[in-house]
Amino acid sequence: MSPDRPASFSVAGTLVVPHFLLEHDHPWLRCLLEESERFVGRPRRDLDARLRQPLPCESPPEKLKLAVEALTRVQRGHRTVAAVPPKHARAMVFVEAAQTAGAPVAVVSRVAKALGVTVADIRDSLFADLPSERLVEAPARPMSPAELALRTNLALVQRLLFRATTLRIDVEGNARALVRHAKWRGLICTVAERPEHGGASLEISGPFALFRNTGLYGRALGELIPLLAWCPRFRLQAECVLDERRLTLQLATGDPVFPAAAPRQYDSRIEERFAREFRRIAPEWDVVREPEPIAVDRTLIFPDFALQQRSDPGRRWLLEIVGFWTPDYVTRKLALYRKALVSRLIFCVDEARSCADGDLPPGALVVRFRRRVDPAAVLRAISAAAPAIQT
Repeated sequence: MSPDRPASFSVAGTLVVPHFLLEHDHPWLRCLLEESERFVGRPRRDLDARLRQPLPCESPPEKLKLAVEALTRVQRGHRTVAAVPPKHARAMVFVEAAQTAGAPVAVVSRVAKALGVTVADIRDSLFADLPSERLVEAPARPMSPAELALRTNLALVQRLLFRATTLRIDVEGNARALVRHAKWRGLICTVAERPEHGGASLEISGPFALFRNTGLYGRALGELIPLLAWCPRFRLQAECVLDERRLTLQLATGDPVFPAAAPRQYDSRIEERFAREFRRIAPEWDVVREPEPIAVDRTLIFPDFALQQRSDPGRRWLLEIVGFWTPDYVTRKLALYRKALVSRLIFCVDEARSCADGDLPPGALVVRFRRRVDPAAVLRAISAAAPAIQT
């Protein structure tokens, strides 16, 4: 989504009010989808030219422009059809033109004869790989007006966030997925606990507060929005500069934006296999994937699992599966858990991924593994450690 022009919105006091597409917009959205379907198999430039014209039904111009952009995002996978691969056709024509004198028509004619195709084939092939010349393909599955409305609303929010200086996102549940994505995309982000709600707060710098790479940063930031739909509860507040005014954009649970695909339940096959096998051999235990984060030293720790014996609420252990590691890393991680007064903790460390020589810290409850975490070994470690913890 381009940040050049702010999206359709109004202002109430100091609040930004996005003009979301709702059910009353579905009739003209259906018309837009039908017009797009007419151009399947034709060059993209033909469809673009048609969508710059009014629809045969009433449609709000600003909303229509956003809906066209949202639809274009989904239609990016267009086919390139050419008698000769475009790069090869261009290379042949340019070489022939450099080596022999003659009018362009004669050059193209000689290349066509050498390749055994018609002059029209060469002309059509020269630039067939340009985005505007690729053929529009039918979507893998039909899109409904309701889905297009949600995708347009998502594009609307993302466009507004291009003008954000700061954001705060308060979430209850699934905070780890947001934090993981923010770190993976390199967003300037700090995370704090919300103890009164059992959730987390993310403070994120907005692209409008940066001096360079704002477009790339804004797109990375916008990718967080569809993930919010998978949080049981969330509230987003962004300070934006719109029409040379400082305004506040608010988004909360239930707002009509298109959700991302369901986040992966597990980070790795090792985690998935451990959970499956542990549930099978220990049916009296509950396995909680990504339990609530733990606040310590102004940061949050995200354990991989909580293991809870159903008949004894006091028997609850946290478990982390560690991939690449050094003894110093494990020592620092263990110190954070101890500072948070977490005593029932199991580290499962991959013996094949040690990145430095040295021993693991004394007192750490460690289960070593290769390729798979043995749930029976975890249960044995819990049983061996339980008397010492109770005393």
